[in-house]
Amino acid sequence: MTPLRQKMMDAMQVRGFSVRTHQSYLSAVSDLARYYHRSPAQLNTSELQAYFLYLVKQRGLSGASCRLYLNGIRFLYLQVLNWDAFKVELHAPKAAQRIPELLTRAEVGQILSAGKNTKHRMMLTTCYGCGLRVSELVALKVRDIDSERQLLRIEQGKGAKDRQVILSPSLLEQLRDYWRRYRPTLWLFPRRESQIALDVSTPQKVFTVAKRRVGIDKVGGIHSLRHAYATHQLEAGLPVHQLQRLLGHQNLQSTLRYVHWVPGYQEGQRGTDLIAALELDHECR
Repeated sequence: MTPLRQKMMDAMQVRGFSVRTHQSYLSAVSDLARYYHRSPAQLNTSELQAYFLYLVKQRGLSGASCRLYLNGIRFLYLQVLNWDAFKVELHAPKAAQRIPELLTRAEVGQILSAGKNTKHRMMLTTCYGCGLRVSELVALKVRDIDSERQLLRIEQGKGAKDRQVILSPSLLEQLRDYWRRYRPTLWLFPRRESQIALDVSTPQKVFTVAKRRVGIDKVGGIHSLRHAYATHQLEAGLPVHQLQRLLGHQNLQSTLRYVHWVPGYQEGQRGTDLIAALELDHECR
């Protein structure tokens, strides 16, 4: 490991950056060094500008990917190499803003029921019932469940921030049944016959298989359950600022996009027990 790489890792660690940010920023800087076959400390502004042009024109990276490279490389020069300024412009096309194909309550119910075993169904149900990111789902520990206060603690979510999410009575009861059957001790959803946390790819695959099994062809991975949670809570009248806290959004604008996906949104006093609503819908059918 080079001294510069170690220095960058130290700078990110003291700022509390997430593991994913560590990986993304280090990867961006490593790619830059490989491109020029020199240490990034030896490069000038013109060379950096040429590199970003290469990312757009030759590699054809999306605007989002280019901005990720820009953020990582900017961090290196401003916070590690202590440049006074970073005057490098990024000219990349903006990604088209599209409304995702939102899942209805009925479709969510079908997907959750299509898990091949109790563990898979509980993973998907928890993801939807709490509006979790997949990285947060696999990081859940048994001790994160506060049964008395009906809360779920999300430890070091996106932005390295802890938060608490409401556990509905229906979801809490299902989690109790799940624990009595599988008896997990550390991780809530460990790998099979071990006490090692799942990789994020596992719930992704579980969701994809369940969706295919019930014949739902809407585009989107397991994050679709988080979108569904947000829109369904807004439809039930949950105030936007409360949804912001539950989703762990730092910026309210990230939450407000869901309002645009809920025509006729009217703010009420509280949301709803989404899992109980799914069970009621199933009984009605």
